[in-house]
Amino acid sequence: MLEIIKSGQRHFSDFGWLKTFWLFSFANYFDPNNLQFGPLRVFNDDVVEPGTGFPTHPHNEMEIITVVLEGEMTHEDSMGNKAVIKVGDVQRMSAGTGLTHSEINLADTPVHFYQIWIVPDTPELKPSYDQRNFQPNKWHNTLLPIASGQGLNDVVSFHSGATIYRCELKAGHNLSFDQTSGRRIFLYLRTGEMTVDGQRLQACDQARIDTDQPLSLQALQDTDFILIDLPSCKGWGYNQETLKGEKKEA
Repeated sequence: MLEIIKSGQRHFSDFGWLKTFWLFSFANYFDPNNLQFGPLRVFNDDVVEPGTGFPTHPHNEMEIITVVLEGEMTHEDSMGNKAVIKVGDVQRMSAGTGLTHSEINLADTPVHFYQIWIVPDTPELKPSYDQRNFQPNKWHNTLLPIASGQGLNDVVSFHSGATIYRCELKAGHNLSFDQTSGRRIFLYLRTGEMTVDGQRLQACDQARIDTDQPLSLQALQDTDFILIDLPSCKGWGYNQETLKGEKKEA
């Protein structure tokens, strides 16, 4: 199955200081049919104006990954971390049992970033932080892993069996992604035009994919996209023993 969701189907909110597209049900946007894809719970495409930002607020039980595309954001949290997140930076917070943080744009230009939330494999983790910079030439015409919970080296780590890739695929180039059977693929196209298994995506379209076959990616124009390899989560819920039920005498 390959579902293409067009850019116009994203939920858009303009708060003045924040302009944001929410790809999944989030905050005051509720859609029971669009809660998550595998353990991918949130994918927000945000622009924050200069001199503004998110005041101190809480999180728990979530892996929160921020990918800065343009500009910079100043981060401060209850773990004692204070950092400026710039272009090419990837930041991860494991909220675990609970933390608070703020994100403020102290620069003179807007900051454009993705914020991605993934459900952790293990609950009640101690809150933790990771940040790493990646040079853009490293993801030219290749799928570069930038954050992962699958034991990869030289990436931002998190606590879920997923991997986030970044890629700029030049016009006329193609790639194949051969994921493990039974997993899911999420792809969000920032710029350009491409085909995914022959189906066309334009800027800000997304694809949600369930397939056991290698995925074919071809750039019709210069592209910039994020690809996330995810567990299916089809096993979430009751196991077979629980589903047998239990009957007791009154």
